Amino acid sequence: MPDHRFDVLIIGAGPAGASAALSLSKYPTLRIGIVDKAKFPRDKICGDALSGNVISTLKSISPSLYERFQAFPDKIGSFGIRFIAPNGKHLDVPFKSPKAQITEPPGFISKRVDFDNFLVSEVKSLPNVKMYEETAVEFVHIKPDGVFVKTNCGVFSASLLIGADGANGITTRTLATFKPEAQHFCAGLRAYYRGVSDMHAQNFIELHFLPNLLPGYFWIFPLPNGNANVGLGILSAVVKKKRLDLKKLLMEIIQTHPDIAPRFKHAAMIDEIRGYGLPLGSKRRSLSGERFMLTGDAASLIDPFSGEGIGNAMKSGKLAAEVAHESILQQDFSQAFLKRYDERVYQKLGSELWLSHTLQRLANFPALFNFVVNRARQSPTLSETISCMFDDLELRKELSKPSFYAKLLLGR
Repeated sequence: MPDHRFDVLIIGAGPAGASAALSLSKYPTLRIGIVDKAKFPRDKICGDALSGNVISTLKSISPSLYERFQAFPDKIGSFGIRFIAPNGKHLDVPFKSPKAQITEPPGFISKRVDFDNFLVSEVKSLPNVKMYEETAVEFVHIKPDGVFVKTNCGVFSASLLIGADGANGITTRTLATFKPEAQHFCAGLRAYYRGVSDMHAQNFIELHFLPNLLPGYFWIFPLPNGNANVGLGILSAVVKKKRLDLKKLLMEIIQTHPDIAPRFKHAAMIDEIRGYGLPLGSKRRSLSGERFMLTGDAASLIDPFSGEGIGNAMKSGKLAAEVAHESILQQDFSQAFLKRYDERVYQKLGSELWLSHTLQRLANFPALFNFVVNRARQSPTLSETISCMFDDLELRKELSKPSFYAKLLLGR
């Protein structure tokens, strides 16, 4: 017999799992369990950027949750992105139009060890959620009468399972109908540095689209206390085709690139280089089945162009919680019923993921990238239009149309 019984069991306490637990906690009659193999705080290899999607999801889960995030000290505000084209020219793009009345940063940057621990601390305070750390899942079994999960701490059972344990987690390996594909997967490296010079005064994150990385990029993200997250991400298919040594490539950029190396002259690495994989949302997949839903990286929802995954993970966790509550009310845990989760995820995120995949493919053309950046540097109107695209998805779709570039060529 199971040692622990729940209505909903969540595997993984990262942003997706924590958001699911926080969202489910508003239903006090539900018994919610969440397990994670780690003990928090724990590190998670990532770019550490918290987009506007993170902020909006925190607010939608609970205004008081967002207020506590505002008081959370281990973060810095970021007001935009600096795109560096293959020709070395840069374009600063604020997250909000310069004409907008900004009272708070549109985005933030925080080490995952700190941000994830903030979310987990919130989960631990919930009266109807039980969290189990250092609980490694050994296998998951779906039966007609429930979900059974064997761990090193005993057997858990639930009516419904939410998988939030990442791209290589047991829920994806056991339950997903899709497999990793090199053309829809990104390999990344991250290192922490202290003393990188010439950081933007408003903490713009930097994306350097170097010719030998396309359609990936090298990044520098500012962090609290004068530190920086430095890394690169590149499609796994490109890594395989070119037989790239990513660690060697990262160090070559830092040590020899004419524009980047001088900024690291007095910098020091304060953590080892670590690698990770990014399952990109550049392909629509089945995210649910009988008695389970997959969220975040387990559902391959990372933005194909920016590599940002925390916001989409949190959104999917919240959506899974909503469908889980409906499922329990109806006592319907069938694949057909839970398919509404897939529909809502792609209704919320599908257009943006498709557009980002289109932009990712356009990044394969350095001359086009250089042209857009050069023209935007010369045209304040175009520069502001690109800035507005962060808030307006319909406007952002213009970037995927040939007519947009035809107008640029004609100077319109």
